[in-house]
Amino acid sequence: MPPDKAGIIPRLYPSTGSPVNPMPAVNTLRPSACPGLLRIVQALDGGICRIKLAGGSITADQANAVADAARMYAGGVIEATNRANLQIRGIGAEQDALIARLLAAGLGPNNAAGDDVRNLMLSPSAGIDPQMWFDTRPLATQVLATLQNHARFHQLSAKFAIQLDGGEALAMLEHHHDLWLSAFVREGQTLLAFGLAGCPGLDAPVAAVPLDHGHALVVAVLEAFLDLATPEQTRMRHLPVDNVVSRLSLPLLSAQGFKRPASDALLHIGSYPQTQKNQFYVAAIAPLGRLDSLMLQGAAQLASEYGDGTLRFTPWQGVLLPNIERPGAVTEGLAQLGFLCSTDHPLARMIACTGSSGCGKGLADTKADAVQLAALQPGVEAHLSGCSRSCAAAHTAPVTLLAVSPGHYDLYFRDAAHPGFGRLHARTLSIEAAGALLRARPRSNTDD
Repeated sequence: MPPDKAGIIPRLYPSTGSPVNPMPAVNTLRPSACPGLLRIVQALDGGICRIKLAGGSITADQANAVADAARMYAGGVIEATNRANLQIRGIGAEQDALIARLLAAGLGPNNAAGDDVRNLMLSPSAGIDPQMWFDTRPLATQVLATLQNHARFHQLSAKFAIQLDGGEALAMLEHHHDLWLSAFVREGQTLLAFGLAGCPGLDAPVAAVPLDHGHALVVAVLEAFLDLATPEQTRMRHLPVDNVVSRLSLPLLSAQGFKRPASDALLHIGSYPQTQKNQFYVAAIAPLGRLDSLMLQGAAQLASEYGDGTLRFTPWQGVLLPNIERPGAVTEGLAQLGFLCSTDHPLARMIACTGSSGCGKGLADTKADAVQLAALQPGVEAHLSGCSRSCAAAHTAPVTLLAVSPGHYDLYFRDAAHPGFGRLHARTLSIEAAGALLRARPRSNTDD
């Protein structure tokens, strides 16, 4: 099926076997560099399909559908993303069959135009975390429905993102979002502090609203953004925050008393008690964010056998199985499948993008180099990026290696006084030289 003038290939929606346009009044598949479920974006290793998961959650049956689609219609490579989604790589000529399989499993939007804007991140332990102030999932369901069904919101960029934080101990608090909401309690009342173009772990909130005004706040902020933004201003950071806030019609409260407790950096790997009695969640990491069909099917089987038949993907590029009564058996099963179940594993703190093996912009084979660096310097918390876009990490890592040529990197240390990757420390290092430098450097100097 030839591409249209925008470079987008018509899709099957729903899985009827023939191309249809479910919403003829709108441009349902606008041009974008971001892959979606209905938009396959080409890379060196084939097409990429990104499956946006509601709250990172997926059923065992849906996980099996993803595994089947990756095996039957692509190269079998599945990636867990840093926004708690999944993507399939290496898609070839049968991309329409792949999309139809995923839609039939209920993994698509409720209308084609709504696929791009389903960007709402929750804690992987939403509803089960002992530290949470409230269960974010009902509000998240309401927000996601509005994003998909409110036609005006389809104008938002495919990168425009929202975070809803219920105060969980397990939460990614360093990924910047266009709008973030974070729960706190003041004088016995649960409130939602909110901020624009930032994150609850690093930035002060703008104001707060009562919990039952959370949905109205999201709608008001998005409407204000679209009222003010030009076509070139696609993200909240492109606008003055005060201009957006001044257009909000609902009453705002002071955020006095809000202080988001730090998230425990280790809770995304291992087994931990839930708020539900005698229930545990078990979390593990996919090595460098990648898994194959057998790993995903195996995790789905463990979720069905020992849990409630659901899996949750995490912004640490891993998986969490909730409502487990025998966490030891699940941990052992995940380890046998190839997941990393301990922070002691050399790759447990390592992030790497696709690199030159699959991305035309990558200047080095980052995943192979990450394996080599982990062997040279086990335990280092580092991010290897094939180019300056930093696709693999939505936050600044303690150490960043930015590729400049095959096997060579500029090395940065995180520094609050320096934007982006941080402070440039050395240029054009080989992996061996980078490993030697990190071994010689005190750990405390990189974990600031």
